[in-house]
Amino acid sequence: MKRNLILLASLFSILGQSQAISRPNILWIYLEDVSGWFSCYGDKIIKTPNIDKLAKNGTRFDRFYTPAGVCSATRSSIITGAMQTSLGIHNHRSGRAVFRGKNLGPVFDDIRLPKGVKTLPEMFRAAGYWTFNEGGKDDYNFKHDTKKMYDLIPQKKGWGPAALVAGDCWKDREKNQPFFGQVQLGGGKLGKRAKKLIERNKVPVPPYYPDIPEVREEIAHHYDCLIETDKQVGRIIAALKRDGLYENTLILCFSDHGYKLHRHKQFLYEGGIQMPLIVTGKGSSSKKVRNDLISGIDIAPTCLAAAGIEIPKHMEGRNFLSNSYTQRKFIVAARDRCDYTIERIRALVTPRFKYLRNYLPNRPFMQPSYKDSWPVSKRFREIMATGGMNETQMIFFGPKKEPEELYDLSKDPHEINNLAKDPKFKKELKKHQELLDGWIKETGDKGLKTESNPGLLAVLKRWGDKCVNPEYDRVRHLLKK
Repeated sequence: MKRNLILLASLFSILGQSQAISRPNILWIYLEDVSGWFSCYGDKIIKTPNIDKLAKNGTRFDRFYTPAGVCSATRSSIITGAMQTSLGIHNHRSGRAVFRGKNLGPVFDDIRLPKGVKTLPEMFRAAGYWTFNEGGKDDYNFKHDTKKMYDLIPQKKGWGPAALVAGDCWKDREKNQPFFGQVQLGGGKLGKRAKKLIERNKVPVPPYYPDIPEVREEIAHHYDCLIETDKQVGRIIAALKRDGLYENTLILCFSDHGYKLHRHKQFLYEGGIQMPLIVTGKGSSSKKVRNDLISGIDIAPTCLAAAGIEIPKHMEGRNFLSNSYTQRKFIVAARDRCDYTIERIRALVTPRFKYLRNYLPNRPFMQPSYKDSWPVSKRFREIMATGGMNETQMIFFGPKKEPEELYDLSKDPHEINNLAKDPKFKKELKKHQELLDGWIKETGDKGLKTESNPGLLAVLKRWGDKCVNPEYDRVRHLLKK
């Protein structure tokens, strides 16, 4: 009897190890402020061999859209698998009791996820996965406990894969225990850590910018950052192969939003939200390119499904690797408050068209923002003041914006020919209006209401005199108490 029990225990142990081995590791290579100017996406200025190899060995997605044009809103959405506007976690840098070392006191925007809603790392841990966050960025717009989310956050936080390359991120897990890991790469935020390699006079300048040295500097510097980012990706893949983990790892490499220059980061034009996504490794196809619409909210359920974990009901995303996957007819992205700048824009993308609804048309795109101190921002404002912008550039740099914008992306990738008032596109405009209205009603878009008084007061405490929008007037007197 005792011998039979020992044999049975051994069998269960073997089965358990087999199940653990069969479950794939999931690794996110999360790129910060990165536009997809990679050679595998057709860029001719630089070569990105390591990222290109990921695409060759996996699937390159050409129509991947992030839920927002700014990091915290996008991260909050992706980590929960639902639109940030559905969960009330849409305002950039909200839900923080302490902000950059300053305690906001008892009254602040104490945002919690709805009851029963868990973050993706918590779900993976509950399923027996080892979880880590290399880089340590947990920029979420809701109260969270990183100790519940991650088994390991390396003590040294930064924009490189140092701990992951050394194997420190996975070395303490149990034998054969699968992992879910996030590695954060600085991308467009590498700054001086990216060597100056690209000739500034050789980069392309989009028609919506004036061709000035400051713009060329920003664009060329982003290329410099991408060259370094590609090297970091290569080191990550080498570490996985060195430790025998590569073959059993599903890798997703994607960006949170576009590079930092105006009209891209924080906004909903293609340069802000249409981002790179490459999926390779265990369970993916090789040498494949997909042109269907994929949303950032699809990443979480896709990863859960790959690990055999049930997808919770709160997730609005879809498993885009499923054999029964139904292609999206449209995706939506949202722009709400970023730092102290209050804005409200919704974008709806169909396979051919992009529709944007500007809820605050009397406010310029170039509202006061954290970018104002930059040399390129100062030059933009100088040129604006002297009437030096042309008609195309005035779309973004003008004193106000159109309440609606409609672009034919197949013919107008720069989004400069607004068709919203063109009678020939009246039917398309109405179709997109109705799709967005239906989505707002279905999801209960919480971004269409002004923030609570505690929320506005928290922003005032964080940013002080920079809060010039009229919404702050109703709580400004409370700041003095």
